[in-house]
Amino acid sequence: MSLFPPASCPRIVVKIGSALLVDPDGSVRREWLEGIAADIAARVRDGQQVAVVSSGAIALGARRLKLAKGGRASLEDAQAAAATGQIELSRVWADVLGANGLTAAQMLVTLGDLEDRRRYLNAAATLDRLLGLGVVPVLNENDSVATEEIRFGDNDRLAARVAQAAGAGGVVLLSDVDGLYDRNPALPGAIHIPRVERIDGGIEGMADRGSASGMGSGGMVSKIAAARIANAAGAHLAIASGRIEHPLGSQAKHTLFVAEKSAPARKAWLAGGITAHGTIHVDEGAARALGQGRSLLAAGATRVEGDFARGDLVVIAGPDGRPLARGLAEYPSEDATRILGRRNEEQTELLGYAPRSTLVHRSHMALL
Repeated sequence: MSLFPPASCPRIVVKIGSALLVDPDGSVRREWLEGIAADIAARVRDGQQVAVVSSGAIALGARRLKLAKGGRASLEDAQAAAATGQIELSRVWADVLGANGLTAAQMLVTLGDLEDRRRYLNAAATLDRLLGLGVVPVLNENDSVATEEIRFGDNDRLAARVAQAAGAGGVVLLSDVDGLYDRNPALPGAIHIPRVERIDGGIEGMADRGSASGMGSGGMVSKIAAARIANAAGAHLAIASGRIEHPLGSQAKHTLFVAEKSAPARKAWLAGGITAHGTIHVDEGAARALGQGRSLLAAGATRVEGDFARGDLVVIAGPDGRPLARGLAEYPSEDATRILGRRNEEQTELLGYAPRSTLVHRSHMALL
């Protein structure tokens, strides 16, 4: 049985890493890709809607431009390679999907497109319409304009955010690894983890930071981060081996990260946010209150990091520094610092204006 069969999962997102799509010499692995396209076509015929997040633009462009280090010697090289390679990548996808009677659509997105709420909703509407029309959207990060400060940096987390925007029930990360191991799989005695019910510190500690191929930008750390985002939106995520023919048509070896019940759309968007503008640290009492579904009050806050405005996304961290929640700040960082640990009746004098009831309201907060 294949991962996320159409009968139980109406909509999925499939991410394909660079090492699977592009050979070390920079040429497309055409025969393998044709097998993937056939797998997608079979799923579409069975009633499943499929979106693809495809790496490979930089690797393809670097070959054409004869750039050193696979096009990653500098940001400028990577941007030039991405702009050149994206045309070839789109053409290849249009060809292999077209040969199976499917129409491909290209969507290039930046971090801001999925972090800004209005732009996120626009992207979600476009995805929904394309999938409803039976089109296969092929997405990639717009690396030709993205910089280190404003980019996802890996297509694993992008795929999870796309799944969230598309309302997909499953995400398949096809990669040069076949899942999570309790240690680096190259080490003797490494044990494969087939199923993860909850992502905790122990699971995160198993992550190996390397990409085995050297071509991609996403190691196991980014894949676990992607699983967190997908699971928060109610989508299961599988890290599966793409080193076999027709990996979507067979039961490829994998690790399944199981989602609990789906959060409301806005809270899922907050939980999946990547670019927080700051951190508010809280004491034990506030941490317990957050766990009970309450808002964050200034009385329970101990420290503010970062420079943020009212309405910016911030992380709320517990006494041990671990993130507890994400939410939208009710105060700019300067005013939040002034009222740390203070009760409401003290805040008017400190601020010079009538205070708001919370630092972060529970309606604009998602627990992690």
